[in-house]
Amino acid sequence: MSRKPDMLRALRHRNYRLWAGADFLSVAGTWMQVLGVNWMLLSISHSAASLGFGLFLQSLPTMLLAFVGGSLADRLPARPLVLTGQTLHGLLAAVLAVLAFSGVDSVWPIYAVALLGGMVSALDGPSLGRFGAEVVGPEDLSNALALGSVISSAGRIAGMGLAGVLIPLTGTGTLFVLNAVSFALVMAAVLGMRGGEMHPLPRAGAGEIGIVSGLRYIGRTRWLLVLLGLAFVLGALGRNYQVTMAAMSEGPLNAGAAGYGVLSVVFAVGAVLGGLYAASRPSLTFRILFAAALLTSVGQAVSGIVPGLLGFALVLLPIAAGAVVLDTTVSTRAQLGTEPTMRGRVLAAQTMVGAASGAVGGPLLGVLCDTAGPRAALLMAGLVTLAVTCGAAVLLARCLGHRDPVATAITALGGSRRVRRPETAPRARRSAAARGPGPAAPAGRSVRDARRRPRRTRA
Repeated sequence: MSRKPDMLRALRHRNYRLWAGADFLSVAGTWMQVLGVNWMLLSISHSAASLGFGLFLQSLPTMLLAFVGGSLADRLPARPLVLTGQTLHGLLAAVLAVLAFSGVDSVWPIYAVALLGGMVSALDGPSLGRFGAEVVGPEDLSNALALGSVISSAGRIAGMGLAGVLIPLTGTGTLFVLNAVSFALVMAAVLGMRGGEMHPLPRAGAGEIGIVSGLRYIGRTRWLLVLLGLAFVLGALGRNYQVTMAAMSEGPLNAGAAGYGVLSVVFAVGAVLGGLYAASRPSLTFRILFAAALLTSVGQAVSGIVPGLLGFALVLLPIAAGAVVLDTTVSTRAQLGTEPTMRGRVLAAQTMVGAASGAVGGPLLGVLCDTAGPRAALLMAGLVTLAVTCGAAVLLARCLGHRDPVATAITALGGSRRVRRPETAPRARRSAAARGPGPAAPAGRSVRDARRRPRRTRA
């Protein structure tokens, strides 16, 4: 019997300990590279629009190629796909280092690397998810995903902090070199995992492969569509705090760049607390999912009317925690309740939903902040996500076959444990896991890849 507390139960797996270390290196390296690329683009173009175009190029392949990557992940062994993806990302980081040290004065080579990196991320992201599920197995998947959220937040803080120190001292080239080295270390961790301690998922058969088969499966799995729809709306209107925090700091709070920095730290702390809470739960249920959705929705509406920087920061803390719990629970429920042979394509669908929510929500919230004001934008977005959460609870209850879906949804939102699990997968296969322990990070790279948040394709 392991003496580790339940919160750390995934760490009893030697392979996961290697994976967690690789995850931290992945996220730290990703954020070092993100800051380095942003600084290079600004130094060359002196235009913030150039940053947005670079992010667009990195995210575009996810919308176009994610299902291709999902089909590959469901059909081919995960480890070779993961190693191939890490090799390609390492080579791209090395190319950026060469560009930085050579003093390139054009943004187009940087854009080309961003586009190629996005393509690699879209193709190998689902294989990272399947491989991560094989590292811990279904019984500890939710805990591994939650710990991944904590590791992601810690890696982001470490990577951004180190980048802030190194850029003025050594320039951006050093950041890219360190990132390339980190890919090699991640590959070493993957190669060092014991095959006998893995939990392999079955691969898709001849009649189950392909994009069309995946789309049909997702289309007929109604409860999964409800979850993805809820994730899209909350991701678009309730998760783009990079926009609203900046608008509030510059506008109503009159806090400037310093206030924005404080709010960013508070958000990171809240994300860590949310990850720790999710990791402490023996399982992540629909009750927890909708409680987190309600918390973030009500909190967002309240954040639009609370006065002062301190008050806004205090409301922001539980919002960030609830967002991490919500994301982790959606991933856990979606992937533990679906067919293992479809897992890569389910992961691809989640990745596409995350990318689409960011692409839609960021500009929409920006327009609302400019036209109605940041406070009104937060209030309206919070009320919309609250209504969608309640509607999703009713729809989910109906999809699960409850005769009185409204009463069942109210009971579920109030804390009942009686909402039963989806019946889409045969009972013997339902516990098969699907996704990697790490959560989302900067677009195009991350050990968990999935999600949201820009993220790095990494082991």
